Amino acid sequence: MDEAAREKPQRDPRGWHAMSFEEVAKQLNANLRAGLDKGEVSARLDKYGANRLPEAGKQSSFMKFLAQFNNILVYVLLGAGFVKMMLGLWVDASIILAVVFINSLLGFIQEGKAEKALDSIRDMLSAEARTLRDGEARMIASEQLVPGDIVLLESGDKVPADLRLIDVKNLRMEEAALTGESVPTDKSIEPASADATVGDRHGMAYSGTLVVSGRGTGVVVATGSETELGRINQMLASVNALETPLLRQIKKFGYVITAVIFVVGAIVFAYGRWVEGLPFVEIFQAVVGIAVSVIPEGLPAIITITLAIGVQRMAQRNAIVRRLPAVETLGSVSRICSDKTGTLTLMEMMVVSAVTAEAAYTATGDGYAPEGKVLRDGEPAGKDPVLDLMGRVSLLCNDAELRQKEGVWKVEGDPTEGALYPFAAKLGLDRRAEQEAFPRLDLIPFESEHKFMATLHGANAGGQMLLVKGAPEVILDHCDRQQTAGGEPQPIDRDHFMKASDQLAAQGERVLALAWLENPGIAAGSLSAADLPRTLVLLGLIGLLDPPRKEAIEAVKECHAGGIRVTMITGDHKITAAAIAKMLGIGDGVTAVTGAEIERMDTASLQKTVRNVDVFARASPEHKLRLVKAMQANNQIVAMTGDGVNDAPALKKADIGVAMGIKGTEVTKEAAEMVLADDNFASITAAVREGRTVYNNIEKAILFMLPTNVAQAAVIMVAIFLGFTLPITAPQVLWVNMVTSVALGLVISFEPHERGVMRRPPAAPGRPILNGFGLWRVIFVGSALLALTLAAFFWMKSDGASDALARTVAVNTLTIGQVFYLLNSRFLRESSLSIKALSGNKYLPMGIGAVVVLQLLFTYAPPLQYLFGNEAIPLAVWPRLFAGGFLFFLVVEFEKLVIRLRTPSPDAAVEAQAQGAGAFPLSASPPAQAKRPERREAAPLASKAAERNSFEWAVPLVLILGLTAIAYSLS
Repeated sequence: MDEAAREKPQRDPRGWHAMSFEEVAKQLNANLRAGLDKGEVSARLDKYGANRLPEAGKQSSFMKFLAQFNNILVYVLLGAGFVKMMLGLWVDASIILAVVFINSLLGFIQEGKAEKALDSIRDMLSAEARTLRDGEARMIASEQLVPGDIVLLESGDKVPADLRLIDVKNLRMEEAALTGESVPTDKSIEPASADATVGDRHGMAYSGTLVVSGRGTGVVVATGSETELGRINQMLASVNALETPLLRQIKKFGYVITAVIFVVGAIVFAYGRWVEGLPFVEIFQAVVGIAVSVIPEGLPAIITITLAIGVQRMAQRNAIVRRLPAVETLGSVSRICSDKTGTLTLMEMMVVSAVTAEAAYTATGDGYAPEGKVLRDGEPAGKDPVLDLMGRVSLLCNDAELRQKEGVWKVEGDPTEGALYPFAAKLGLDRRAEQEAFPRLDLIPFESEHKFMATLHGANAGGQMLLVKGAPEVILDHCDRQQTAGGEPQPIDRDHFMKASDQLAAQGERVLALAWLENPGIAAGSLSAADLPRTLVLLGLIGLLDPPRKEAIEAVKECHAGGIRVTMITGDHKITAAAIAKMLGIGDGVTAVTGAEIERMDTASLQKTVRNVDVFARASPEHKLRLVKAMQANNQIVAMTGDGVNDAPALKKADIGVAMGIKGTEVTKEAAEMVLADDNFASITAAVREGRTVYNNIEKAILFMLPTNVAQAAVIMVAIFLGFTLPITAPQVLWVNMVTSVALGLVISFEPHERGVMRRPPAAPGRPILNGFGLWRVIFVGSALLALTLAAFFWMKSDGASDALARTVAVNTLTIGQVFYLLNSRFLRESSLSIKALSGNKYLPMGIGAVVVLQLLFTYAPPLQYLFGNEAIPLAVWPRLFAGGFLFFLVVEFEKLVIRLRTPSPDAAVEAQAQGAGAFPLSASPPAQAKRPERREAAPLASKAAERNSFEWAVPLVLILGLTAIAYSLS
């Protein structure tokens, strides 16, 4: 079997949903009247096993903990710790080993939390089931169910296994956890088409879903791992979470550092031992010093702290991060795949449209809240007798309850019926007053067989009125007139209402028709569905929708402005999904791909499709998983949001899974890296902003620390190759690396957002930690620091200073250069010759002050003088050291100026794209959106070309001028 065939989901291979229930019963040898007998149950339990989800074999806790150490950077750190122990620096070695241990412990704890997702799915199974056994209905443990059992369902029950329904009475199921649909699904006993997805299999009831209303009977067709819930459990167990871009880059970076240490160490050792003839111990200590200087010991701590700060900032914006590396991943996200229901929408039905014989209206508001207006042509509708009658039907022909709990409106009963109450309130009607004025006398409850609800009410002076609501095609068949504002009904215009119904449906709205009949002459207690009059007066149509969140619309716009593509993947119907997506600024309102179409695609076709389409409907868990894989195969960093069990496998597979904290299931939360405490898509945008800031700060921290490492290693190498005294010793290298570098590097972790951070494209997925610009910056600044340090060392030696004093001056010169470079590093390309370089980060003076104190202790405290071989520096020397540091600062600023003149900033590039022909509209059609990845992939190439052009003349000029100026000032 080829890869494409393996990628296609193999769901329900026996097609129970496409068979008649009689055929299902025959295949399972089920007795629909008496159920299974005791002996048959025992035999089938042996054959099929208990009705529970299996637990996969688990690795021991000790092995899981050891697995956390399997990382090249950890190996490098352990090597650094071992080297420190060889040097007798037990305190430094203990610090490094403690950092490694703590990081591994945190990873072990987080991995354990992720495994709870599987346990959460198992908890969704019903504990008991009302089952027909030996001709009697009895409650049994759900684990004892077997295929062929007959299960009885009532309102409020949780379905214990996958059932093929054999009898229903007004049965409605809440399947949002599996399908993503925001309204209950009507069930019947009729078979569905063979290629129907879960949401369209009206003859099935699936394990873990809830009975909202009615009753039903079904035959068990699947138990345990064979159920739809079991398939999701298997997918979740088989999906391995991807490494974040940061972890991938750090792993590569660790390999590079290891290779550099090995090659450089070997060259220096060979040259010193066999060319210069240095003693083995002396050259070995020098090589160890180079190795220690190259290893950025403080980098893991700074990265961890930067991520932790990002976590705190995100928590303030209702985004709770469960795994630290996920913070940085958000900064690289190029595509957000969002579930519709409850994420982009309110998950609350709302009347948004009303159509009468004479006018069309729109309704404003938010979900079930009674605040809002009914508008006609954008203006308040005013009094309309027909609208008032529609409001009366909405209030009285209704069995739902709407209550406010802790400031939030909640529906008890059918969400569609609950949405009718605020519509009537917006028309100025009071529910209690209407109920008292028109008491209910009789009722025809809504049932899927007749698709309407009717209530008989008493009216003034002993009169009556019949109120009806239901499916438009059914109600229209029972109407011969239409209500007008003039009061007298007129002959019905069926074409007008059918066109209006089609238009509302095309907008993704669920359409209900409302009708009434004054004094129908029906005796209370005799109202029946079969006798519903066909002389009803049609009042009009209303369209209901699960409306988009207003803040989600703005968030989608901001994502598009930042080069992030937003894609809707939902279990809802195609028309509804496309319409809602257009309101959000996603897609063209027409184009959408269904789950059935996804199943017919091979891997290559699906990868091509996801480049062109941003709306996917009727998607099952397998479809969502395939879509995420296809997008990742297109070199995109994918974030997946969701709240239902059906979202969990895709959330785990995505580069970052985002679960809803309020309406999300525990399964989804455990499978995700981030949880939104307010279930608000807009919070993702805030989290992405924080993620980009974290990414920028980590990049700044790396470009701040590495030049120091390069300078230290180069100082030792130059000394060996040129045959002079080492200007800095291995213990002094450790001091600079672990104390001053970390103290100053931590300041960068607290850097605020840069201007225009959400107008830049996301970082390219394969971008290394050090790109061309970063490598140049490290080499240039490292060379400048090398020149500064050597100039200070030889200046002191030329004045007759001892080796100890010259080394102490060299270390302090290196540190002062770092302090000034910290100001340079606050802005990678922007100028730091401004007041803002000294403001905006309250930890900047604290970090510099800490380094000043530490260096004074390093220089003048006798214990540290003894430990590091230092000597007190005369006060007259300090002004020249600070002058050299300031000159170094100016040299780096000149380099940044050259870069700015030759290379456009990321902000300028994005703004130019938005104003030019390359810009894409926020609500672009799929063909326009399809071009986005190519534009994003081309941008880094253009940027690299610009960098090369700028460096052709900038590198030698800046390097020569800078090094000459530093050497002249200090020599």
